[in-house]
Amino acid sequence: MPIAFAQRLNQVETSAIRELFKLLGKPGIISFAGGFPDSAMFDVDGIRAASAAALAQEPGAALQYGATEGYQPLREQLAAFMASKGVQGVAPEGLIVTTGSQQALDLVAKTLIDPGDKVIVEAPTFLATIQCFRLYGADLVGAPIDGDGVQVDRLEQLIAEHRPKLVYLIPTFGNPSGATLSLERRKKVLELAVKYQTVIVEDDPYGDLYFGEAPPPSLLALSSQVPGSRDWLVHCGSLSKVLSPGLRVGWMVAPPELLARAVMCKQFSDAHTSTFAQATAAHYLQAGRMPATLANVRAVYAERAQAMGDALRSELGDAVDFVQPRGGLFVWARLTGAGGALADGNALAKRAIDKGVAFVPGAPFFCGAPDAATLRLSFATADVVRIRDGIARLAQALRA
Repeated sequence: MPIAFAQRLNQVETSAIRELFKLLGKPGIISFAGGFPDSAMFDVDGIRAASAAALAQEPGAALQYGATEGYQPLREQLAAFMASKGVQGVAPEGLIVTTGSQQALDLVAKTLIDPGDKVIVEAPTFLATIQCFRLYGADLVGAPIDGDGVQVDRLEQLIAEHRPKLVYLIPTFGNPSGATLSLERRKKVLELAVKYQTVIVEDDPYGDLYFGEAPPPSLLALSSQVPGSRDWLVHCGSLSKVLSPGLRVGWMVAPPELLARAVMCKQFSDAHTSTFAQATAAHYLQAGRMPATLANVRAVYAERAQAMGDALRSELGDAVDFVQPRGGLFVWARLTGAGGALADGNALAKRAIDKGVAFVPGAPFFCGAPDAATLRLSFATADVVRIRDGIARLAQALRA
């Protein structure tokens, strides 16, 4: 007799991105598929020094069980880190440390979503969020976006129509869209939260990875300008994209009642995030190395983003449409079919593998009707030469 699995598993499928990685064993392939930072950018010396300091100064605390809410010195450092970016009024006790921001999203879902609840997400949005929310039974509704992020007029219509349990946004350098919500729209989103008493979840793993001019302040930073909005705002942050994914250190800021329930749910799942990883992160932030690390990764990723944009324009021309990214890790592009070129992202992905280059088709990033002509390209892990070579291969696949 077969094992009877939970019915909620019927709502989700394995990640299309993870499945794609199975095809990447071909020698010499150039991958634009991953959503992770370049390991060559990690500040290994700084992390080594921080871990050594953790073991030298408080070995008992670093190696022992810890509080579910998080290691207090790290909570203090994270509160200071956010304050340096304009966030007012978040005390260390106003945040919890999570095992990556992915766990923060899972805790949001556990504490808020009942089967059948409406949840609004951007179209497109982070694939793992779609899977996570559906696992808890959410009925997802996609809100359209453009180069300035979610279209707030349409978002208000959807909120009024569906009365969602929450709205999930990646306002800054979205994954996969790369879009950044404008300052005007950010304020409008906060006003909508108060007007409709709807929880807004701000996922912000990429906000520090800007090229040139800094993006508008986070929703959390702006919430002090919109009375009452902090009562409806959840902010998820992460050190994964700027320091190291392997540390699995993220955090969540939320209204006290929600935060308390999230702590309870975290107790049930992993008791607490690794104290050693937290202590290492705390010492790293305390050492003051983060500004130099950010300056380095911003410069490298900016050069790679420009190289990818230039190559797409020169190699694919009007067969592809995209907005040059101003930060983050991704180019979100749409095949136009100009000149009879292929306009199906899934079909192109298969051809591209044969040509020795990989990317992620855009369709899985939509919770509803997908735009099959879209694709996500990451410039983070390939140098400029490989980017140019890879886009040339992509052009060959497009016209094969």
